[in-house]
Amino acid sequence: MKLFDVYPLFDVNIVKGKGCHVWDDKGQEYLDLYGGHAVISIGHAHPHYVETISKQVATLGFYSNSVINKLQQEVADRLGAISGYDDYQLFLINSGAEANENALKLASFYNGRTRVISFAKAFHGRTSLAVEVTNNPKIIAPINDNGHVTYLPLNDTEALKTELAKGDVCAVIIEGIQGVGGIKLPTTEFMKVIRQACDETNTVMILDEIQSGYGRSGKFFAHQYNDVRPDMITVAKGIGNGFPMAGVLISPKFTPVYGQLGTTFGGNHLACAAAIAVLDVMKAENLVENAAKVGTHLLEELKGFKGIKEVRGRGLMIGMEFEEPIKELRQKLLFEEKVFTGVSGTNVIRLLPPLCLSMNEADEFLTRLHRLIK
Repeated sequence: MKLFDVYPLFDVNIVKGKGCHVWDDKGQEYLDLYGGHAVISIGHAHPHYVETISKQVATLGFYSNSVINKLQQEVADRLGAISGYDDYQLFLINSGAEANENALKLASFYNGRTRVISFAKAFHGRTSLAVEVTNNPKIIAPINDNGHVTYLPLNDTEALKTELAKGDVCAVIIEGIQGVGGIKLPTTEFMKVIRQACDETNTVMILDEIQSGYGRSGKFFAHQYNDVRPDMITVAKGIGNGFPMAGVLISPKFTPVYGQLGTTFGGNHLACAAAIAVLDVMKAENLVENAAKVGTHLLEELKGFKGIKEVRGRGLMIGMEFEEPIKELRQKLLFEEKVFTGVSGTNVIRLLPPLCLSMNEADEFLTRLHRLIK
């Protein structure tokens, strides 16, 4: 049987990793500035992470619902404390798309509505709320065409107020920082307008922090720069450092009902072990603070590069927009300078490195990039 070939792959076979570095099967070392779509939060093969998961693997087959519940509660307690949302509730699932689907379902249960507001260039998962983010007509992300999703321009307060005033909107879902859309930031004014308008119309405000959360922005959640508290927050990617896991942080205004939400594998013992290890390392190594410090340094230095049209982002979530398509530059970064990066559309290179990226590693990347665009 052949694989369903929808992912283009570089001719590089990575066989091991450590921190912000990976090695291929020929022994070539690479600097990883992408971390597998932001999933590598604490670095590749962190020893505490490996040890914690290994201990759980050793007990496979000897766990019970009570043991899993205890692990899930530990994740909830630790996540609430580090994020500042200890009064919220946690529902654990497996992926970002699943997190957003459950958040939207719960929002619809809450107010009985079905229409959702999202924003141009947003990406909330492969199955429900995704819009066109590429200029290649052969690659079209799925669009929900059932009339229940309305896409508005990001940061357009008047358009938002007009739609919410109609009284039929179930939820507004917005990313803390748009990832796939090219590292676009909602303004604080816009976020506050969303919060106020949602309160006035009994609409649910959902913050998609799947890519921008978990310390990546230099705060635990990117929306904490905007001084708002959403009704629900969705998380995934960095929560398990590559292990499939996701969650929805749910305001106390929502009352759980048995059978309301469900999942087969969500919050399993291995996923919980991964999540606990991630929180251990983030706290012990001050990775949120490191993301803020190293990210600020990168942003300031990149803004001085004459070959870059615009630099956007916060912390270690950075987008570099160029006047010309970046396909060739990205390939040179990989094959000549041995640096993994990401992309958004045709003109934006994305940086989503592990949060343990050091100043020296950041400067090494700047040196390698400068050789190509000086």
